[in-house]
Amino acid sequence: MRRILLYIIIGICPALIHGQDLQPSVPVEGATSVGTVVGLGRASQLDTYLSPLSYSGPQLSFLRETFHLTKRANRRLSFQTILQGAFSHTENATSTAYDWAGRLGFDAGWHYHWCPMPALRLMAGGMVGTDIGFLYNDRNRNNPAQGRLNADVSASVGARYRLRLFRQSFVLRYQACLPLAGAMFSPGYGQSYYEISQGNRDHNVVATWPGNAFSLWQMVNVDIPLRRYTLRLGYLDDIRQSHANHIKVHDISRSFLIGFVRHFRLLKKNEREEGGDLQ
Repeated sequence: MRRILLYIIIGICPALIHGQDLQPSVPVEGATSVGTVVGLGRASQLDTYLSPLSYSGPQLSFLRETFHLTKRANRRLSFQTILQGAFSHTENATSTAYDWAGRLGFDAGWHYHWCPMPALRLMAGGMVGTDIGFLYNDRNRNNPAQGRLNADVSASVGARYRLRLFRQSFVLRYQACLPLAGAMFSPGYGQSYYEISQGNRDHNVVATWPGNAFSLWQMVNVDIPLRRYTLRLGYLDDIRQSHANHIKVHDISRSFLIGFVRHFRLLKKNEREEGGDLQ
C-alpha cells in the first residue's frame, strides 16, 4: 500500500505543476462540476457466511462525481451522480486467513437547494443506486466467496459553505446518504451457490430497510482553487451493514481522499459560432 500511495503522489504532482500554467476557471451556476478522487484508508469486514471473524486491512478506492445545478425551480434543483469503487485486502486478528474484496456502485439523484445566508447552501433530496461486489476468503474450500448485489433508494442531505481566506475562495462541503428501502441478494446460511444454480432458491432476494440493513455514507471535503483545476481533499466514512437469512454482514471503511474537480459549461450553438470556449 505504501508503493500505491507513492505512485498516486507521483501521478498527482505533475498535474499540480501543469495546472498552475493554465488559465483560471471558476464554477458558475448552470455549469457542471466533475470531481475525481482516489482514497486510501482501512476497511473492517465481517461476513458470517464465510467466517464468524472480523477482518481488517487497507483499502484503495476511487470516486467520480458529477454535479449540475439546473435551471429548474429557479435554479434550486440539482442533479448528481456518484460512481464509486473500492478494493481491499484484509486479514483476521491472528493473520492466519485473508479476505479479498471489491465493489462498484452507482448512484444518481436530485436535490433541492436553499440559501439561508449568501455563503451557505443547503440541499436535500433523494438518490437511487445499485451496488455489486464480491468477498473472497482464501481459507475456505466449500464456499470460498460471497457475491453481493443490491439496489436501494436513499435520503440525501448536504451543505456547502464558501469561505474566503488569504484572498482565495474555498468551498467546504458535507453530504450524507441513508438508504431507506431496497432489495439485496443473499444466500441462506449454509446454502451453497451450487444449490442456488441448480434452482434450489430460498428467499435469496431480501427486502431491505434500516431495520435489517442500516447503512450510512458520509463525505466531507474542501475544494482548493488552483488555476484551471480545483484540488479536492476529503474524508469518506462508508458504513454498509445487513442481517438477512441468518447472515450478518458489515463492511465499514474510512478513507482520506485526494483528487481534482473541473467546472465546465456547454456552450450553445450561437456561442460556439462567436468563438466562445468551454469554461
